[in-house]
Amino acid sequence: MSEPTEEPTDTAPPPEETTIKEVSTDKPTAADAPAAAAGGGSAKPWKITAAVLSVTTIALLISTIILAVDKNKDSSSSTDESAVQGENPCAGKRPDLPNVACVVDEINMTGEQSGVNVTKGYQGSRNTTAVPITTSYRQAGLCPVNVHWHLGAEHYSLGQYDESGSGPLDFHEGRQGFQCSYYNDKDEKFTKPYQWKHCIGMLVGQTYEVHWPHSAAGMCNTPWQYQTPFYDGVFCKDIIKDTDAQIGVQSQVFTVVNDEEYYFPDLFNGMIVDGDKGTDLAIYTGSTTGTARNNEICSQFTPITWQVDRKCHLISASSFDKMCSEMKAQADNMADDLYAHGSRELVNDEHAANNQQLRGRHRG
Repeated sequence: MSEPTEEPTDTAPPPEETTIKEVSTDKPTAADAPAAAAGGGSAKPWKITAAVLSVTTIALLISTIILAVDKNKDSSSSTDESAVQGENPCAGKRPDLPNVACVVDEINMTGEQSGVNVTKGYQGSRNTTAVPITTSYRQAGLCPVNVHWHLGAEHYSLGQYDESGSGPLDFHEGRQGFQCSYYNDKDEKFTKPYQWKHCIGMLVGQTYEVHWPHSAAGMCNTPWQYQTPFYDGVFCKDIIKDTDAQIGVQSQVFTVVNDEEYYFPDLFNGMIVDGDKGTDLAIYTGSTTGTARNNEICSQFTPITWQVDRKCHLISASSFDKMCSEMKAQADNMADDLYAHGSRELVNDEHAANNQQLRGRHRG
């Protein structure tokens, strides 16, 4: 909410008077002549000249300061603009790792996959030596390099987002994942249309799984930190050697409502950790997701860490739209992530890692 502004007045207050010590400009009289002769001439014209010079000097000094400040502003603006307008250092950095058959002749052709069952107590059957990041990503030296979301949930959490969930029947194209159980068509916060200004094809009442890919190789704290496709941000710098320790994804599932009681101001920079949000995490190693993969075709971008909030949460449509407006303001063009992507089918036990861990609240 913007702060109220003062109403403009019809007339501006009179400026404060700035005075210089009064100097007489009267011509010397005959009575003054002897004194002038004795002193080598009248002192009053010299006082006038000194006052004028003082005023002129002050004016020149003020002008110099103003010009210097303006020059610094111009220089700063020029630097910022050149940083944004320059060549994207992350463009085309995605490694050439196409999807492959998950299994050939009973041999696994790639590593563990995502998304998986994150119900408390679940473990996959895929043996792995990968070790997921259990601290916050910030503590591990990673920064967020993208944000995008999927239609429905790609992960599965029994009683939170699962096969018993529901939502509006009218949803856009793309494979739909699991849904939360909040939806109530008799409650207008789940049905009242929202006037979207920035996100594309979004629907009140629908469930979405938001992903925030993080990387130690991102252009952290620069205009090029956020990238679409996210692979460019993840692999921007050529320093990735240990993927499970240097690449991670935060995941959180929401049902969108048209109700400002559920507004959250920052959905752009990472998982919400507030109240019951981000407090019950499943942590494991897996892969990239999306509908190009399933249980026959697998991703080679593995192993990477996943930190998944097991609970589903309500969030306002305006929170999502604000996030989309921030995405549109980035140096890289994030237009291809302003809408929901389809959800990958749930990964079978045989492709899910057996290293899933529990974790409480932490930020970053």
